[in-house]
This record gives sequence, structure tokens and C-alpha cells, in this order.
Amino acid sequence: MLSIPYNAYTSGRAGPPPGLSYVSADGIRTRFEQWGGAGSPVVLVHGAFEDSDTWQPLATLLARDHRVYALDLTGSGYSARVGPYTTAHLAAQLTGLVAALGLDRPVLVAHSSGAAVAAEAVLESPHAFSGLMFLDGDALPIPHFGASWALGPFRTSALRLALRSDWVIRTIYAAQCGPACPRLDAAGVDRFRRPYQQAGAEQGLWQMIDSVGGPGLPAARVAELAGLCLPKAVTFGREDDVFPADAPWTVAARIGAPASTVTVTVIDGAHHLSFISHPARVAEAVEGLVARAGAAGC
Repeated sequence: MLSIPYNAYTSGRAGPPPGLSYVSADGIRTRFEQWGGAGSPVVLVHGAFEDSDTWQPLATLLARDHRVYALDLTGSGYSARVGPYTTAHLAAQLTGLVAALGLDRPVLVAHSSGAAVAAEAVLESPHAFSGLMFLDGDALPIPHFGASWALGPFRTSALRLALRSDWVIRTIYAAQCGPACPRLDAAGVDRFRRPYQQAGAEQGLWQMIDSVGGPGLPAARVAELAGLCLPKAVTFGREDDVFPADAPWTVAARIGAPASTVTVTVIDGAHHLSFISHPARVAEAVEGLVARAGAAGC
């Protein structure tokens, strides 16, 4: 009785921020950002509940020597919501963005669940990319609930209550980012909240949760990366509690990135959002991968 009128009261939608850039990527109206005007291309692929804006700290550093791009995968940010939200569908959008922008074999840096999207894109179009980094991600499947619809209006109420609470957003962010991250100000809270107040955002979220859970690939499919010539790298925060402590080396072995300080970077003091808490360390790891990609004879 309370949930239904609350949902009606909070049904207003927010508009996207002004000045966003869009391109058609595999037929999807895709929002993207660009930093830097010279150098080799680097494309950043976000994880769950993130978008292009999340990359700002890292992208600013990389833009000193590279043209840096980030997209909003469909179902996130300000891109059009177009299902199905499968890994293959998102990977096609990523490859479509590279083609639409005319990028020549960029290096991919993919965070968390975005690792699966980048992995599938590379496996499907290996000659379109020159390097791949898994950043706090293993590309494996994320469990899905499959029946959130059974909660009826309660799921919408719970989501909106969480989104309307600055405390909830700040608490989740702090837990994932760790003490090295700056506290979210009002604008930072809005950056996480507003994408899910867009028209169609809630429906897209529920469809993804029920049918997919989040981008992910079977371990055998991820292991096919080991057979590709392009350089690969793995970067994790040492305090990332989303994955077991040995994940950096397990993931590196699976994708064919030799377990060395050149290909595996573990950042002390970093949690799951290492590219926000320690952007300089992540940028250093990315630069190492770019150098190897430029020297590879693939």
C-alpha cells in the first residue's frame, strides 16, 4: 500500500547533463568522452554501476600522451538502453565505437565487469585492438537473480530510496574505493545517481539483473585470450575484497599474461576502484602496456 503511491510520487525523470557527445556504435546511440588530442588511442571500458565520468582521474593523466576515450555501455550512463544486455551485445557496441571513431588498434583498459566486454570484443575482433588490460576484473560471470520481478513494486521503491539517499551512495562508494579516495561531494553523488533517473533506466537495470546479472564469460572462453598475440596486463588493488587475494596471478595465468612485474601490477592500499584512489599507479601500468603493444609484432 505504501510502495505504490511512493513509486508514483517519485516517478519524475531527470534529464542528462548538457554538452554530452554521442555516436552511433553498432546501431546504439552511445555517449562517449574524449581526453587529449595526440598520441596513440586508449579506450576505457567501465564496470557495473559506472560510466564514462568515473574515469576522469585516470583519463586526465593518460591524456598527456594519448588520445583517451570512454563510452557508456548500454544499460549504463547516458547511452540508449538497448537490450539484450548480454556480453556479446555490449562487446559489439564497444567494437562499433572503435569503428565509428576511426580508432587504429587502441589499447583497451577494462574495469571490473567491463573486463568481460573487452575480452569478448578482442576475441571477436583481435586485429582491431593492440593491447588489453584487466583492471580489478576477471571477466567471469556475475550471478543473476532471475526473479526480481516477483518483488513487484518493492524493487522499484528500494532502488529509489537508495538513489535518493546521499548517505547510501557515499557509503557504497567509500566501501569500494577505500580510505585513499576523496569523499564524494554533492556533484559526485549526482554523477552516480542521475544515470539511473533517466527514462528507461530502471527497466533496463531490472532486465539486465534478471536475464544476465552482469557481463561475464565462461572461464574457457576467457582462456582463449592466451592464444592471441596481443600484449595483456592485469592490475588489481591489493585490498580489493571483491576477488580473492591470489586473483591477479590467477587471472594473468588464465589470459596468458606472464606473471611478472611488467604484466601484473598489485597496488598497495587500493581497493576495487583503484583507478580513482591511485590513478598515477594505474596510469603507470597502462603506459607499460601501451609500450609493449607498440613493440609487439602482432
